[in-house]
Amino acid sequence: MKNNNVKIKYDSDADVLSMEAAKRTPIAYAQEMGDLIVHFSASEEPILIEMLDASKTLRRNRGAISPLRDLVSA
Repeated sequence: MKNNNVKIKYDSDADVLSMEAAKRTPIAYAQEMGDLIVHFSASEEPILIEMLDASKTLRRNRGAISPLRDLVSA
């Protein structure tokens, strides 16, 4: 598996969770996908992902996230 450094930030005032690739690649365009905004490079590589209404979205999808937590702690 490729090791990619990702910066994860949470803005509690805006309730936005962002995940950004550590490498500095310019953003060419963004696409909204439900509660997500994905920013892409010119080569269509995702550079930044923003989760809007993060606390609500994560709470709503808690069942899907729980199995992932088990994998991470293993």
